[in-house]
Amino acid sequence: MIYINVKKMAITIIVICLITALKINGLANQNHTDIVIDKKSVKEVADRVAKWQIQNFDQVKHHHLSWPNAAFYIGLNNWAEVTENQQYIDWLYQIGKRYHWHPNFDMYVADDIAVCQMYLRMYRLKKQTEMLQATQCRIEWIINHPSKGSLLLDYGNHETLERWSWCDALFMAPPVYVQLAAITGEKKYLRFMHKEFLTTYNFLYDKEEHLFFRDYHYLNAKEANGQKVFWGRGNGWVIGGLVSILKELPIKCKYRSFYENLFVEMIQKLATIQGKDGYWHTSLLDPDSFPAPETSASGFICYGLAYGINIGLLDREKFMPILNKAWIALTLAVSSEGKLGWVQPVGMNPKNVTAEMTEIYGVGAFLSAASEVIKLAEK
Repeated sequence: MIYINVKKMAITIIVICLITALKINGLANQNHTDIVIDKKSVKEVADRVAKWQIQNFDQVKHHHLSWPNAAFYIGLNNWAEVTENQQYIDWLYQIGKRYHWHPNFDMYVADDIAVCQMYLRMYRLKKQTEMLQATQCRIEWIINHPSKGSLLLDYGNHETLERWSWCDALFMAPPVYVQLAAITGEKKYLRFMHKEFLTTYNFLYDKEEHLFFRDYHYLNAKEANGQKVFWGRGNGWVIGGLVSILKELPIKCKYRSFYENLFVEMIQKLATIQGKDGYWHTSLLDPDSFPAPETSASGFICYGLAYGINIGLLDREKFMPILNKAWIALTLAVSSEGKLGWVQPVGMNPKNVTAEMTEIYGVGAFLSAASEVIKLAEK
């Protein structure tokens, strides 16, 4: 009996691997040049993805104020503002109202203030004081009581979560400070943000590879091919965070050149390691060990590419082919119902992915990408 079960299990694993390989090959063999990127097609697929996620929101297991959902709110907000979709704005408004515009639980942890990015966007639209107060109070407290925690991330030691000790945090927290500075005119928010960002940058950024390590555990780690371990979505998080920062920083801000230069440097590197299928992988420098597409990383990188072209930081002629390939690849990962596949589950390092895997933050990345791609699409 034991022999039979093991045999069945082995057969099942082989079948799953074959199906996954066929799906990956199918995506890779798609002729991307057959698809024209026009505003109508971008709007159709992005609305299909947004509506599917909203309709299935009750199936999401994360707390409404958690970072996975916050990434979706940010993406939906980006898409709603570009398309002037009041239904999406109203849906987001109800989320904030339900929780009285309060951040998530922890006083310091970057993940728990990511939702404030949506709150501050709502404040700008509706000018209701209660939308601003709780976020501002939280940030004031952090600035006045800065954490002295270590950057040596240890999930068993809460103090190491109080600083931006993992690269994902650069998406979650810094944009909140920059938004507050833009709303209030208070430069202290920018000073604090820049100081903390530089601390993380100096600790986790590889100045040779122009990529971020996820956290200190990976500083000396190696992939099977001997390359350094750079997590796809981790670097996608950073790109998404940089876009949010650059959207808010004044042109004449003394910090702006640092963020522009970092953004361009990372995008130029990422452009060189895009897969032939248009995607990026969970391991950026060892795609052979992790051959499956990964749409949360690809979505954020596509977002960065489109934004950079739109504001003139990236050369249009050079980067548009890369962007087109990335966007078309992302749309091929969307089912007819609107479910986005190939999203790596919650994690912190490269893992294999399947077509059936989806997560709400991947949808946020997709919608953020759509919000910039539509500006470049043909009429």
